[in-house]
Amino acid sequence: MTKAPVNDHALDQIWRHGRSYNGWTPHSVPETLIRATYDLTKMGMTSANCSPARFVFLQSSEAKARLKPFLMDGNVEKTMVAPWVVIIAHDLEFHEKIPQLFPHNPGAKDWFSEEDNRHTTAFRNGTLQGAYLMLAARALGLDCGPMSGFDNAGVDQEFFLGDEATKNWRSNWLCNIGHGDDSTIFERSPRLSFEEACYIL
Repeated sequence: MTKAPVNDHALDQIWRHGRSYNGWTPHSVPETLIRATYDLTKMGMTSANCSPARFVFLQSSEAKARLKPFLMDGNVEKTMVAPWVVIIAHDLEFHEKIPQLFPHNPGAKDWFSEEDNRHTTAFRNGTLQGAYLMLAARALGLDCGPMSGFDNAGVDQEFFLGDEATKNWRSNWLCNIGHGDDSTIFERSPRLSFEEACYIL
């Protein structure tokens, strides 16, 4: 059956009017909405359903204080006041869960036995899932402020490496989530045209 496009309101909210926010309104974001965001995110496609992304949602002042020393100066204020901050990471040993996630072919775990391939797959698919997270958040009426200006090694040491359960997780980027303050965004930057960015063969 041919599917119909979503309506223009949805396209505007998720794509056309979606922006990277640098500041936030005082409106709170309940944990139930964060959980709903993840429940949409997890439905996105990954290689062999490997789902290597791991998300650490920081809400408390104490948790954000642990992150603060590793942020670039320009990212500190907007992150400390954001309702939620997400460390978007990936599990380098994601393949251990493939028998659970890909039950019709549990042997697919062996596709990722070689370390370089496994790490590349974790990074690629974890990055993809991070993008799904932002689209899911926008779809549920939230705004996002993704950032890469931070010390990855420091964040990994602080949040992951000291715990047996997370010792194989590695940070990719950060994303603030809340209700964005429109006064904190810039004019939209240009985008490449189809002719500049695409080929049809």
